[in-house]
Amino acid sequence: MMERRRMDAALMVLLLGHLAAALEVPLDLPQPPTITHQSPKDYIIDPRENIIIHCEAKGKPHPSFSWTRNGTHFDVDEDPHVTLRPHSGTLVVDISRAKADQYESVYQCTARNKHGTAVSNNIVVRQSRSPLWSKEKIKPIVVQEGVSLVLPCQPPAGLPPPIIFWMDNYFQRLPQSNRVSQSLNGDLYFSNVLQEDSRNDYICYARFPYTQTIQQKQPISVKVLSHDPADERKPTLLVPSGPSSSKIVLRGQVLEMECIAEGLPTPDISWTKVSGELPAKRTHFLHYQRTLRIVNVSESDAGDYRCTAKNKMGSVHHNIHIMVKAAPYWISGAPRNLVLAPGENGVLTCRASGTPKPSISWAMNGIPIENSPKDPSRKVEDDTIIFTDVQIGSSAVYQCNISNTYGYLLSNAFVNVLSEPPRVLTPANKVYQVIKNHRALIDCASFGSPIPKITWFKDSRSSTLDGDPYILHDNGTLEIPVAQSHNSGKFTCVARNLLGKEENHVFLEVKEPTRILKQPEYKVVQRGRSAVFQCKVKHDPTLPPVMTWLKDDGELPDDERFEVGADSLTITDVTEMDAGVYTCIMNTTLDHDSASAELTVVERPDSPTDLELTDQKKRSVQLTWTPGDEHNSPIQKFLIQYEDSLHHRGHWHNLTEVPGTRTTAHLKLSPYAHYTFRVLALNAVGLSHPSFPSRMFKTEPAAPDENPTGVEGFGTEHNNLVISWKPLTGLQSNGPGLHYRVMWRQKTVSSDWNMATVANTSKFVVTGTPTFVPYELKVQAVNDHGAAPEPAIAHGYSGEDLPVAAPENVQAMVVNSSLAEVYWDPVPSKLIRGHLKGYKVYYWRERSLHKHNPHHVEKQILTFSGNHSRGKLPGLHPYSLYSFYVKIYNGKGEGPASHTQQFETPEGVPGAPTSLLVTNTDLDSLTLEWSPPHVHNGRITGYTLTYQPVNNSNELGPVEELALPANETSVILSNLRHSTRYKFYLNAKTVRGAGPAISQETVTIMDEGNTQTSHPIARSPPHKHPHRNAPPASPFGNVSSSVGEEGALISWEYWGPERNVFVEYKLENSEGEEEWQRESVNGSQNFMLKSLKAGLPYKVRLVTKGHHDQPLHHSQEVSVMVPAVASRQVDIATQGWFIGLMCAIALLILILLIICFIQRNKGGKYPVKEKEDAHTDPEFQPMKDDDCTFGEYSDNEDHKPLKGSRTPSNGTVKREDSDDSLVDYGDGGDGQFNEDGSFIGQYSGKSVSRETAEGHESSEAPSPINAMNSLNSFV
Repeated sequence: MMERRRMDAALMVLLLGHLAAALEVPLDLPQPPTITHQSPKDYIIDPRENIIIHCEAKGKPHPSFSWTRNGTHFDVDEDPHVTLRPHSGTLVVDISRAKADQYESVYQCTARNKHGTAVSNNIVVRQSRSPLWSKEKIKPIVVQEGVSLVLPCQPPAGLPPPIIFWMDNYFQRLPQSNRVSQSLNGDLYFSNVLQEDSRNDYICYARFPYTQTIQQKQPISVKVLSHDPADERKPTLLVPSGPSSSKIVLRGQVLEMECIAEGLPTPDISWTKVSGELPAKRTHFLHYQRTLRIVNVSESDAGDYRCTAKNKMGSVHHNIHIMVKAAPYWISGAPRNLVLAPGENGVLTCRASGTPKPSISWAMNGIPIENSPKDPSRKVEDDTIIFTDVQIGSSAVYQCNISNTYGYLLSNAFVNVLSEPPRVLTPANKVYQVIKNHRALIDCASFGSPIPKITWFKDSRSSTLDGDPYILHDNGTLEIPVAQSHNSGKFTCVARNLLGKEENHVFLEVKEPTRILKQPEYKVVQRGRSAVFQCKVKHDPTLPPVMTWLKDDGELPDDERFEVGADSLTITDVTEMDAGVYTCIMNTTLDHDSASAELTVVERPDSPTDLELTDQKKRSVQLTWTPGDEHNSPIQKFLIQYEDSLHHRGHWHNLTEVPGTRTTAHLKLSPYAHYTFRVLALNAVGLSHPSFPSRMFKTEPAAPDENPTGVEGFGTEHNNLVISWKPLTGLQSNGPGLHYRVMWRQKTVSSDWNMATVANTSKFVVTGTPTFVPYELKVQAVNDHGAAPEPAIAHGYSGEDLPVAAPENVQAMVVNSSLAEVYWDPVPSKLIRGHLKGYKVYYWRERSLHKHNPHHVEKQILTFSGNHSRGKLPGLHPYSLYSFYVKIYNGKGEGPASHTQQFETPEGVPGAPTSLLVTNTDLDSLTLEWSPPHVHNGRITGYTLTYQPVNNSNELGPVEELALPANETSVILSNLRHSTRYKFYLNAKTVRGAGPAISQETVTIMDEGNTQTSHPIARSPPHKHPHRNAPPASPFGNVSSSVGEEGALISWEYWGPERNVFVEYKLENSEGEEEWQRESVNGSQNFMLKSLKAGLPYKVRLVTKGHHDQPLHHSQEVSVMVPAVASRQVDIATQGWFIGLMCAIALLILILLIICFIQRNKGGKYPVKEKEDAHTDPEFQPMKDDDCTFGEYSDNEDHKPLKGSRTPSNGTVKREDSDDSLVDYGDGGDGQFNEDGSFIGQYSGKSVSRETAEGHESSEAPSPINAMNSLNSFV
């Protein structure tokens, strides 16, 4: 029970010891020495340099140093060649005046202060050595071919051992293989020698790594005799010898086993582990399977290994028993320093293992612990020292030494008894940055004795951070396993112990990760072109990024062809050296991301080489070649070309193709040719350049293998036969003296073959033949060596002549008003006298049945190829008389015409009326006038008029329909609605039905008490559908202008449905060069133009955009000019002075009229010029120069309008009876005037044609203010 309590206490003390081990004592506090750096245990030095034996330590106070040499005190001050570095224990031996081998010894360093003593390892100092090869005379070696051979190296022993390799006199490594290989001791083994192994410069070299020197053995000469080679034999092991062997290897080192065998043929070596499996990740096979290497050996590698040598004659094996030993090694690490407060407990543990089991010894301050002063608070138990209730003054350094046969471990660990309040060692306000979703570690390194307890707070310090997602480590570090953005902020750590507390503030910033959004892609680029790798990256904006590109994990070449952009790499003029793997790396201070892509540079393959001709026969040869470099694009095929210098020198022709995997081709050749071959390679990029030509290969002549092709017989005249063929090429001739045997005979008559021989031609003419007779034909090729095989029979005809007969029984059947079908009897074949090509129908229109005058129309021809007996004539005119005849034609031409026949087409529907006009528009009536259709297609039986109103939203109202007689060309429609737009459709009819309609649109007048001429729209093209919209009439009327201080006021009337209305203006003298300026009127019917320049004349109009696809509507244009000096205009009609002035003017005018009347009676007849002047504007009548009179004054009532007056601004005119009105002469108020005021036109009666011609014109209505200004100027 007591033993168990002791064990529990020991474990608790051990746990406390582990917690304390995490502490690092600040150097400003008292502490025993700690060795921080020392030379290795086995220290090999270069004899050419000073010897430096390192020993560095820390402590408070700073420790002093001393050395022992071979176990005794080494007085540094007494040796003039040895110095101690200041504030250090490092020894420096100056060998410039001393020999290095004098200082080969075992050294140990001691560092001490008042709190304890620390010692270093035993440092064995040895000088590196590279001795020379002993001089020896090596006799030449003479061996029989096939026997085994060993060339010994036997290098001098060096420190460390040298590296061995074999070379020749030219410092080239000797080639090794599974037959020839180097053993671990440096010897060169030949499993069997060959004649090629004879040489006199087998040289073994030894390189000594420390001195970097190379020693050379004397060359060995080997001569292999081949007159009596050795027989084949089964393998025999040269190394190792015997059936088995054993080997010891230390844990952690490298195990190397080798098996070298001789035999003929060369044996193959294989390895197995008898007692288990080979460790795959730590096993390597070297020297062509002859060496088995296992790295980082462990106890599990012990056991039996077997190597087997095998050839076809037999096999042999060898077992190697491996024993694994171990120098001491730590199990749980070396003992750690202890910092304890007075009264605390602690433990030092020195736990190690080894094979054989090591022994453990303790020392305190360099003195064996059994010889040290007794301390009741300390208890040693094997590999552990337990401390209980320690007190100030108990500080010391303890040494633990663990050793066995194969080595030792020496470790220093101090016990420092201190009483210190907490201190935080992590810098204040330190900023930690971490990538989102990564682990965040926030340090709170502290020191105190007793060990401080660490607590963490965040931001408001509302609670400690000791639960999920936070992890608090024993050393005070706070861990956030997966940091998120909300974890950013201020963190506070507090360190507490019995003596006080201290806190520290740090900050955590969680950053967005760096990610490559668009990775570079695999590229296949042709040499000489450009390659572009994209690498688009997203990163945290607060982290400065650095983009780096690598090629094959190295830096990019220093070449201006490589252009690195912000997110791309461009390589221009790519070469094959640029091929490789390109990696884009985006680095920030916290993370990075990378992506790679491979660049493959391709090019057309190199030309094939080494063309050889083998297996030569009369008509074939074998061609072989060596492919050129395919430049990363596999060769798809080879193209073989030939040149025939006998028949076609300088021209290369394609002969055959073979797949890209083949390098040979069997070529079939023709006789009597001088062949030269070349080969081209094709890959995905293109064709290579041609290879160099092969040597010439000549084939012997022979009789032709084939006859001419394309044999034809035809006549060029009615009594001849032309026989033609495609001649043979020079290569097809197979020999000299090529000519042709031409043979022919009539097919229908039993007769012998006629024959002629020709050369250097491709046709033969037979004369005196009957017209169009079938013949059998043959053409045979012949040369000086014989004739080609019997040719095949071809067929042909002698010459044609014109047909001698016309088709009979020609007649026509009318299908409808535009289609007729013609019939005839075929002409007998014997009368055709040639190859029947077809029939031609000639037809023409004599006249229309509506009018009897004939039509002068060109004849039309319809051709019906082949043997036909009927045909259709489309596209005929209805109600017409047609004539036609039929001819047959052959290859020579047309035969005679048949008898001319006639037929009549029935009536069809008429065309649309030629015109449709709207005249005499009134409040509720209007007149429609039209012209008959241009194309009647029969007798017109009447007209159909359809009309319907259209509202402002372009919706159609109820349809009215009128049937009108055929002799009418106008109609008056009454009872219409005023101020309404109407749409009219008119079509004509025959007995076959109604034709297409013509449409028109107009608007009835507004009910204003006056009359006006309507504004009919332009004629629209014919529409077959009565409900399709025609272009509408102008929706504007009575456009007027007045000028004021602010600009020109434009007024108008508008009855259109559209809402987008604009005022447009431009200078009058611009003549179309200047574009119209536009301003929107926003739905009103007057607009003030303020942008006109004073003193300049302008043209102004109203425009609107039509609905859907209708064209742009616009009003008539008015002229406007703003005066240079604007005057203030007031309503003077209400001023008293104005009324008085008007009365005086009226009285004066009355007196003048009386005088004028008297003068007229005296002057006689009324002159035409005065009558013309009477129709000018009565508000502005210039005085006549000859009699000082005004124009004629009307005697009508005062309320009647003056003669020749223009339409008032309201846009309507009230019709009243007046004997003297200009309306009675046909044009009414639409009269126009020249610049001199004279009347345009003549007095005439009312005329429909006159109304039609001038009904589209509109008169301009001046504003009342302008009229008043004109009167003021007169006064």
